[in-house]
Amino acid sequence: MKKNKIFIVVAIALLGLTTFGCKKYLDVNKNPNEPQTVTIDLALPGAEANIANALGYNFAVFGGFWAQYWTQSPSASQYRTVDSYTPASTDMDNSWTMLYSGALQNLEFVKTQATAQQEYNYSGIAKLLEAYTFQVLTDNFGDIPYSEALNISQNITSPKYDKQAAIYDGIIAMAKDGLADIAKNSKVTPGTDDLIYGGNMTNWTAFGNTLLLKMYLRLSDVNASKAQAGITALAGATFITDGQTAKVSFSTTGGNQNPLYAAAAGPILNGVQNLYCSSTIVDTMNAYGPQGNYDLRADAFFYSTAAYAGIPQGGYSTNTTSGKAYPSAFVGGDAGNTQSATAPVIFMSDYESYFLQAEAMARGWLSGTAATAYAGGIQASFNYCNKGTISAYAEEIDTLATYYLAVKPFPASGLTAQLQAIALQKWIAFCGNQNCEAWIEQRRFDYPNLPLSKAANGITGGKLPGRFPYPDVEVTENRNFPGQPAITAKVWWDIK
Repeated sequence: MKKNKIFIVVAIALLGLTTFGCKKYLDVNKNPNEPQTVTIDLALPGAEANIANALGYNFAVFGGFWAQYWTQSPSASQYRTVDSYTPASTDMDNSWTMLYSGALQNLEFVKTQATAQQEYNYSGIAKLLEAYTFQVLTDNFGDIPYSEALNISQNITSPKYDKQAAIYDGIIAMAKDGLADIAKNSKVTPGTDDLIYGGNMTNWTAFGNTLLLKMYLRLSDVNASKAQAGITALAGATFITDGQTAKVSFSTTGGNQNPLYAAAAGPILNGVQNLYCSSTIVDTMNAYGPQGNYDLRADAFFYSTAAYAGIPQGGYSTNTTSGKAYPSAFVGGDAGNTQSATAPVIFMSDYESYFLQAEAMARGWLSGTAATAYAGGIQASFNYCNKGTISAYAEEIDTLATYYLAVKPFPASGLTAQLQAIALQKWIAFCGNQNCEAWIEQRRFDYPNLPLSKAANGITGGKLPGRFPYPDVEVTENRNFPGQPAITAKVWWDIK
């Protein structure tokens, strides 16, 4: 495992060049344009770009299939191994390397240098993003290199794998340290070199508090007392609210495009539409709208020339693309539409924040009214779908959200019913734009109940995937690699 090389800057022009099953992948340890003198204002955007690339392509594809938003096109074969729960370990080589050698090494550099220079806004952001990135890794892979992963000065090339419980203790502490740094007087504040918030420390404070809330809620089944204590301590904290979605934006300019679109429109796939919408999400949204209509957010998430119809998950061998919906440009999934290039990669959204708060309130761990936060999440989701290059509705968004809530109001009582309502709404809101997070939360809630992919019949013994496969670079290069678990093996906090 090559962890002793710092990759300081990845140009956004390189985003999206990876494809499944292709041996030509971006080596983020090598950059012929790397400046001789590295500064934190160059390292920070490099880290943010690497995280966006991993979230926006590999993790988006795996999450999109396994949360059952997307399925394989019957006329293509690019993602059949994902749809059948038989991915290759090489599928994760790029993203693993980008997150470790690209993002985390950059962030460690920023953290160390900024602390020494008393530029605490930079070190605070670096700590928050480092905690965020390690959480993404451990939630999807399980045990990962953590305590020894970034010890560059000690030249550790085969870092040990830490247990997930210990990793969570570490990243919770790291997020708290990041918030403390942001609250300090800083000699310098980031500007446009911060691709996410442009140096807005109010937004970063809200991000850090929301990240802690999410971390604690992940522990709700495996360690409820720790989760409750941590969330109770957040009383009075500010969380991500309307318009504070943490994201990296893109444009139609070549080299600065959404990574999913850049891969699909690139020279290898050349605009082939490999992704089609799964019947699981399409049927849900067709049946769950206001006044007998479909959920109009489908107009943002899907594209079709007719009424929305999906392909049964993994049913590519017995279906055609005729009359079937595929992911829209709004979520970066329309391979033939250049507007897909402008779809942002979302780290944490305002609607996610509201739903997290609703869950904490429903559990009695955070003051406030769960029904109000739940409604706020739905409203924020509708608001998001009406922005950007696609205007989903002619009607007033506030009116639509009100109608929607009237059809399916928040349950007045019963924690299980309330959690399932939150889980369902989170799953709908995340469609196409936070795919990996949707799959993580579906595993935690075990809701909505997802059918087995038709392509996986007999392969996993009737079980859904529980983790990503470790990358081949770990299998071959890390002497402390613990072995490849079954794809259905659950991560630490997934005990239901």
